[in-house]
Amino acid sequence: MGNVARLIYGAPEVNADLFHAVPLGIGDPFLYLEDGDRRVATVSVLEADKVSALGIEVLDPAQLGQDELIAAGKDRVEIEGELCVRACRELGIAAAVVPPEFPLLAADPLRAAGIELTIDAGVFVERRRIKTGAQLEGIRRAQKAADAAMGVAASLIRDLRPGLTSEDVRAAMAEVAEEHGCDMPGDVIVSHGPQSALGHESGYGEILAGEPVVVDIWPRDKASRCYADMTRTFVAGGGEPPAELAEFWRLTKDSLDRVYAEVRPGVNGRLLFERSSQPYIEAGKPTQLTKQPGEVLEDGYFHGLGHGVGLEVHERPNLGRLGDDLLPGDVITLEPGCYRRGFGGCRLEDLVLVTDDGYETLTDFPYDL
Repeated sequence: MGNVARLIYGAPEVNADLFHAVPLGIGDPFLYLEDGDRRVATVSVLEADKVSALGIEVLDPAQLGQDELIAAGKDRVEIEGELCVRACRELGIAAAVVPPEFPLLAADPLRAAGIELTIDAGVFVERRRIKTGAQLEGIRRAQKAADAAMGVAASLIRDLRPGLTSEDVRAAMAEVAEEHGCDMPGDVIVSHGPQSALGHESGYGEILAGEPVVVDIWPRDKASRCYADMTRTFVAGGGEPPAELAEFWRLTKDSLDRVYAEVRPGVNGRLLFERSSQPYIEAGKPTQLTKQPGEVLEDGYFHGLGHGVGLEVHERPNLGRLGDDLLPGDVITLEPGCYRRGFGGCRLEDLVLVTDDGYETLTDFPYDL
């Protein structure tokens, strides 16, 4: 959008758009402004040196009259809003685009002051889709951690000592992730038996021989704060899979193969989702493309194909009924699956980098049940 001003309000510690622009672990919120080549942050002296080192101007709240606002008895919300207004006036910003998450705390006083705000998710999405070199290296490190953690999970589940629980497997994977310089969220999925048909159910309790076990993990590289994401499905105890699980696996692997044949820049995520749905449709399984409008789909292929991965584990581009055209530099998941309530499910998920002429699979782990 050319030189239209851009505003983000929040804390880089929890706001991915802001961390992309100001990659520092700052936990207190502030207003970040871009106007052409000018970048400004309304941070105090506590953060000023770190922010300035990134080539970002610092506009201290004291320079904007914070002291007089405090003396006047204003509360924190009023003060924050007024400081946003004064910062925009100081920089001559009369109109700006903001991300969808821009808070009312800042938006209401800015609009009341006559500053025009337009929500434009695309402006902020596009800058994050093409990863920086440091971000891509972080994603690769996180994926190596994921591959290693999945190896530990596979061994535990296939050997299946008596009393092994989802919690045991989750803890073992977290230790491996830590050894690789990554955080492992506490709710990563180790769901077994009927639990494995329940979407994002984390899983709990003892794993029994012969059950399907879906392991879906998304470690985050500590240095770059970027994620990886992968899923595999196993038979507890490593024996012959139940016939229904074997069918789910066959359809899901076929789905992945058909999608990989199409992945390249310019392809729309909706098309990839349609390709991924074909094996399930041909086998008579429910999908989002064949269900009735308004129907809540609980069995079959009830979710989309995948999503972007980066500073958030779920971000653009979309690969579902709402699709985005793929760009070189996108990092995406491909994760078809098939499920039946009361029995369980199978999901296979790879992490993929879209390249100039195709793709690179970042996941390095076998698909075997």
